[in-house]
Amino acid sequence: MKFVGVTACPTGIAHSSMAAEAIEQAAKERGHDIEVEIHGAMGAEFVSPETIRDADAIIFATDANVAERNRFDGKPKVEVRLREAIDRPGEVVARAEKVAESGEGAAAGAASGTDDAGEEDDLLASGHGTSRAAEVRRWLMTGVSYMIPFVVAGGILIALAFAIGDTVGVTESNVYEEFSVPALVFEIGATAFSMLVPILAGFIAFAMADRPGIAPGVVGGLIANEIGAGFLGGLAAGLLAGAVVMLLKKIKVPGAFGKLMPIIVYPVVGTFVVGAVMILLIGEPIAGATTGMQNWLEGLSGANAAFLGLILGAMMAFDLGGPVNKTAYAFAIAGLAGGAFGPMAAVMAAGMVPPLALALACVVRPGLFTNSERRAGQANWLLGASFITEGAIPFAASDPLRVIPSMMAGSATAAALSLLFGATLQAPHGGIFVIGLIGNWPLYLLAIAIGTVVSALCVVALKQFTGGSDEKVVEEATGRSSEAQPAATTS
Repeated sequence: MKFVGVTACPTGIAHSSMAAEAIEQAAKERGHDIEVEIHGAMGAEFVSPETIRDADAIIFATDANVAERNRFDGKPKVEVRLREAIDRPGEVVARAEKVAESGEGAAAGAASGTDDAGEEDDLLASGHGTSRAAEVRRWLMTGVSYMIPFVVAGGILIALAFAIGDTVGVTESNVYEEFSVPALVFEIGATAFSMLVPILAGFIAFAMADRPGIAPGVVGGLIANEIGAGFLGGLAAGLLAGAVVMLLKKIKVPGAFGKLMPIIVYPVVGTFVVGAVMILLIGEPIAGATTGMQNWLEGLSGANAAFLGLILGAMMAFDLGGPVNKTAYAFAIAGLAGGAFGPMAAVMAAGMVPPLALALACVVRPGLFTNSERRAGQANWLLGASFITEGAIPFAASDPLRVIPSMMAGSATAAALSLLFGATLQAPHGGIFVIGLIGNWPLYLLAIAIGTVVSALCVVALKQFTGGSDEKVVEEATGRSSEAQPAATTS
């Protein structure tokens, strides 16, 4: 059979590629041809129309919106989360075989949120193999994925402006009247940062209602900025805009008037409704909640800060880049957008620990790990230093009961210490490579080191007392045949 795979994740750094590799390998092992379209940080290189035409089924492994998904209308489809594709690719391909034979899921406009035929069902009913809660999460993560470049650009440029100039002078100067390099850098960074909420809202609405949702969403986000509703206001504006436009699409207009709907009615009516609701009804209450959250974050100290760090750190390691991890990350970004930089530092420290800890454990006790795990451990030094938590996934997938609790212990420790030490971070990503933007960086590195050691000790102890990983036991029982004949296993 011939399949097309489509993978997409919010950040587009690791999960989408890992899922693509897993699906490709599983399909080839079962004797199928497959071409995978990866929607990542660099965008996507679409598979050709001919490839789609010849495919027996489409495999969607996505946690974020897929652009121009209606290209796949009329083809049998399988839809799974990225984590399922990474952990159980063989089962996913087997499901694709079944739908290819039966023709299931071949109706145009499956629940994608990006084509007209399926949009109504996305909001008003669950189905097509995707729960309503999962759809809402996908909408939100799509908005976050488009927002992240603005957070990175704005946060780093603002931090650089503070590093090369006087903090007070930079923020109070007007670069258009009195030029200086720090003021220029700050102005550009502040402009990028001001786009966080509008972009978040606009692309949440885009994920729900396609392009007609962008204008109402962006305008709703701008209003959220104006009234101080911040990140929470952007979430509300995006969901509201998407819902309004999706409901407008239910109105069937005959003839030529139907062609005017996306050009005039959707943007005008959608923007007015969203703006009116934000200004008159929900904007001020959300702004109050945002202010309360910011004050609470800024006032955290001592045991309260440590407790928040423990929760965020454990969440970051619980599913290693999955929905719980992304929830903690989104919370930190919300704090970052509101000027609370401690949670962002804590979350990044927690996310760096799992790959670093497993790399250290492979060095300290290599006999507890398989050949493939030891090779992955070498790469994890760089992945961990780069804040790519997903480097720990191969270890967790093969040995979850021992690896995941160990990683949660170290990540929680690192995040709690980061907040206790008063570390701050104005960029949402970068790992060790943004060390110059980290406040109180010596103690921050100490927090990461302590968390790494805690997780490494935990995973080594658990494997030591329970006999190592399952694959390791198999290797020992077979006399390490895979190690003795590497060529046979790779050919």
